[in-house]
Amino acid sequence: MSRPPNDRKYTATHEWAKVDGDLVTIGITAFAAAELTDITYVELPTVGTRVEAGRPFGEIESVKATGELNSAVAGEVVEVNSALAQEPGLVNSDPYGRGWMIRVRAADLSPCDSLMDAAAYEALLAGGR
Repeated sequence: MSRPPNDRKYTATHEWAKVDGDLVTIGITAFAAAELTDITYVELPTVGTRVEAGRPFGEIESVKATGELNSAVAGEVVEVNSALAQEPGLVNSDPYGRGWMIRVRAADLSPCDSLMDAAAYEALLAGGR
């Protein structure tokens, strides 16, 4: 499994958030994708939807399980990775790149301050989470 990139923050529920100004790109980690195994469907919100920090914005389904996708920040969805509708497996093959899920124009970036950096996330995984 690939190491989590240092250029983003991580949640305890295995989402990542990459901040660029007031835009935050959100996806799931390689650990989460590996745990789900073969991802078969990703349900994402439409552009213009308001999301809340720590609250679900969509669902992800695999041959093994179905789970919620949680937002790291509150704000408005300004872009959705439409490629996942046809190729949900991108989340498995490239979770930190082409498998991103949504971009949110954050109303407040302060929730990102409480997220883990890559080293803390790796420590969480090493502890069995």
